[in-house]
Amino acid sequence: PAPVKPPDGGWGWIVLFGCFVITGFSYAFPKAVSVYFKELMKDFHVGYSDTAWISSIMLAMLYGTGPVCSIMVNQFGCRPVMLIGGLLASAGMILASFTTNIIELYLTAGVLTGLGMALNFQPSLIMLGTYFDKRRPLANGLAAAGSPVFLSSLSPLGQVLLEKFGWRGGFLIMGGLLLNCCTCGAVMRPLDMGMKRKMEKTQDKYEAKEMLPIGGKSEEGISTADGTKKAQKAKKPPKKGKKLLDFSIFSNRGFIIYTISKFILVLGLFVPPILLVNYAKDTGVPDTEAAFLLSIIGFIDIFARPACGMVAGLKWVRPHVAYLFSFSMLFNGLTDICSARASNYTGLVIFCVFFGISYGMVGALQFEVLMAIVGSQKFSSAIGLVLLIEAFAVLIGPPSAGRCRLVDALKNYEVIFYLAGSEVALSALFLAMATYCCLNRGKKDSPPEK
Repeated sequence: PAPVKPPDGGWGWIVLFGCFVITGFSYAFPKAVSVYFKELMKDFHVGYSDTAWISSIMLAMLYGTGPVCSIMVNQFGCRPVMLIGGLLASAGMILASFTTNIIELYLTAGVLTGLGMALNFQPSLIMLGTYFDKRRPLANGLAAAGSPVFLSSLSPLGQVLLEKFGWRGGFLIMGGLLLNCCTCGAVMRPLDMGMKRKMEKTQDKYEAKEMLPIGGKSEEGISTADGTKKAQKAKKPPKKGKKLLDFSIFSNRGFIIYTISKFILVLGLFVPPILLVNYAKDTGVPDTEAAFLLSIIGFIDIFARPACGMVAGLKWVRPHVAYLFSFSMLFNGLTDICSARASNYTGLVIFCVFFGISYGMVGALQFEVLMAIVGSQKFSSAIGLVLLIEAFAVLIGPPSAGRCRLVDALKNYEVIFYLAGSEVALSALFLAMATYCCLNRGKKDSPPEK
């Protein structure tokens, strides 16, 4: 059947709110868990790097299980996958509260909770793309704002829970909070099936009333018509199975360009926020003021993402949204490079303001550009493959061992900021130039894909 036209509103706003919550949990939860690390180090007699693996495993599951999520969505649909994911995420944190060693924490809070959040994150973005078309840039921007909002609320909440109930009680309550993912999954009503059933039911009742307009016979006719319809559906031959993972998207030049640029981007995008607090402390900034720098980034980020979504939705901007995405990456990279020599607190605050704006722009546009390139029909496979490729970039590049060891060896943060900014700027230049040279020429040779 032909796909149903996105309503751009109505129940879509409920879907958008669910996506906002899921995005917030997916990106903020691995960072918010770091509040409990000191207590875990005391109880299990391990170092900081051992506990930091919990967050790393969560992020690895979020990115690395992309193709698995795509296969499950294509096979079973978004809603069942999200319900299962919510249960897994909650169960992981609840079981983690009963663990007795760090390995058990890796398996429960890391693998199980990370897999559960991954099974929620992808389907929520897919559903958002099916419910919004004209307002999709704004919807993506609003959904992406869930990340800074939840990060600014989950971390203080975790600290309060730690002080009152200890890390075990905190994990237990956090597991209960993750059950909200099931609620968000329950509201993800399939658009095509809902509209189709509604139209069929209305048509059947209308036909029955036209044929038998008298009292009880009318009801009997309606039930008979429903029964006949079910019998006809049962006799229909089974449809061909869906592709579990559509690799034909690799024939799309736009998708290849986007994937390469995102791989380069991830190598440097997350480095400044990870190293910023230590960088500030080494320049003589007090601990409380250094920690406040991240709050500045988060506050600016909350407003930057919806605002960028609104700009991307303008008629004269939307056809060129890839160039806007490229500009936001270039803006972010130049911010890193220009701030590398910041030596006082004022300079760092200015850096945080501009970094928050550019970081929010990148977050608001990354999935909107992918949806515009591959379309809503192939988005489920595309996002799974992109996240898998990004997982390799996360492992070989940013926040974990590689850059931290480089800082320890050089005792100089400037080089790291120059390197990270150069990588982000390079991804921007590659996306802009490849889009202009390859895709614009391709449009002349072949008609655009619907």
